[in-house]
This record gives sequence, C-alpha cells and structure tokens, in this order.
Amino acid sequence: MKSNNSLTPSYFQFTVFADYGPLRYLFFSLSLLIYVTIISANLVIVLSVCLETSLHQPMYIFICSLCLNSLYGSTGFFPRFLMDLLSDTHFISRLLCFIQMYITNTCLEQELTLLTVMAYDRFVAICQPLHYHSKMTFRTVLLLLILAVLYPVWAFGYFFYQASSLPLCGNQLHKIFCTTVSIINLSCVDTTVISISSQFSSSPFFVLYTYLCILLVCRRSSSEFRGKALQTCLPHIVTVGNYCILPFCDFSLSLYIVDEVNTLVIVLSLEFWIIPPIINPLVYGLNPPQIRGVIFGYRRAGKMVHST
Repeated sequence: MKSNNSLTPSYFQFTVFADYGPLRYLFFSLSLLIYVTIISANLVIVLSVCLETSLHQPMYIFICSLCLNSLYGSTGFFPRFLMDLLSDTHFISRLLCFIQMYITNTCLEQELTLLTVMAYDRFVAICQPLHYHSKMTFRTVLLLLILAVLYPVWAFGYFFYQASSLPLCGNQLHKIFCTTVSIINLSCVDTTVISISSQFSSSPFFVLYTYLCILLVCRRSSSEFRGKALQTCLPHIVTVGNYCILPFCDFSLSLYIVDEVNTLVIVLSLEFWIIPPIINPLVYGLNPPQIRGVIFGYRRAGKMVHST
C-alpha cells in the first residue's frame, strides 16, 4: 500500500546505473558508435527516398517516415543516456524527464501506427492489386501519414496529462530513462486503469490481423504468388517482429528486482532503441532492389566524381 503523503518532486533519480569505473568510457564509446550508426543508416534511407523521384511511391514514403521516426526517438534517448554513462550521479529535472518521456513514448506509438499503415499498404498491394493505384493515391498516403503521426500525439497526450498530474510518493525511477510506467509506479493513488489502457494502446493487434489476412489470401493462391508476397512482406514482418520484442522485454523486467540486476535492466531497456533503428535501415536498404540500387548508384557516382 502506497503512502498518502504525496509530493511533487522537482527531480528524479535513475537507480539502475552502476559504478562501472573505467569501463564507463568503453560503454560510452560503444553507445556513441551505435548512436552515430543509427543516424547515418537512417539518414541514408531518408535522403535516398527524398532525392530519387522514382522512390516517390507509397511504400518508400512510409519507409522514409519510419526512419525519420527512428531519428526522432534516438535523439530523445541517446544524448541523455550518454551523459548518464559518464556521470557519477544520475538525476534529471522534472521538466527534462517529462520531455524525454513525451519523445520516447510518442516515438514508440508512432512506430506502431506507421507499421499499421505499412501493413495496410501491403494488404492492398497483395490482396487488391488492381485497385492499388486508385486506393493508394497521393492524397490517401498524405492522410494516412498525418493520422499515423497525429494520433499518437493525441492519444499519448491523454496519458501524459494524467501522469503529469498524479500525486507522487517518491522520485526514484527503476529505469535508464523516463517512461510513463515508471512515473505511474510512483503514484500515491491507484493507477490500474491507466496502466492497463497504456499497455493496450501499444498492442500491435491490427498489424498482426492484417498479415493474417494476407496469409489467408496466400494460402489460396499459387506458389509463385506466395513467393512474391513473401518477398514484399519480409521486411515488414522483420520490423513487426522487432517491435513485438518490446512487450516481452517489459514483461521480463517486471519479473526481477531491479536493484539486483542492473545490467540486465539496462540491456533489456536498450532493445527498442538499438535493434529496430539499426535493423530497419538494413532491411529496407538491402532488401528492396529499388532502394538498394539508388544507394549503390550514388556510391558509384561518388567514386566516379572523385576519380575524375
């Protein structure tokens, strides 16, 4: 039972960071390398789609948006995380904590809504190919992108308001960054309804349902059709699989006492901020021949310019 003596802390403390001594510089260097890799890999995809007119198609525009979202979320997470790796104390002001919480949570929700839009795009392309160009017009794509970006802003705004107005009975966060759940756990009042609804909002149910429909259509089709469908859906399936690992990591963290497994908490908490932002550009940059051709085409052009 939580205490009724509520308070509004002006700062929060991350409790799972350990004193790694000189190893902190190694962890900092590795994390900085990962951050630079994420920025570089996603920027390559974004610039390729933006600069190459042949890639101005719905699927590639959605891929570009997914990479932009990775850049947005990584920028909200890594600078503070890098600072904490080198710091002896791990305090964050209430304002910066809520800003980080807003960025990371909206990034997570936008990842889901973009994956949902991409699943719908693949559903139309595979199950209704004759109507694809009439359904996925520029206006439709623009509307879907606006909804994919604004819905998380609106939906999380509700949870953000509730979390920011909760009476808190502590200031210690058992995380490596500020999250809605970690703030809610400090509340002096019952937050069961908020916790359940926040978890439900991050469920990839519609994405999984869409791919189930595609699978059912493929079962009734020829082997050649199934092969082409699998080839075009494989990058999306890998991306959705990466996203589904996140709830597993959160569930795993809830099974342990965080003060005793600091390293495990950090590793599991880093999953979403390392694996999808790196895997997505690799999958979408190497698998679709159109994007791969543009990327390697620019490289060859660059070499020819330098050689002359």
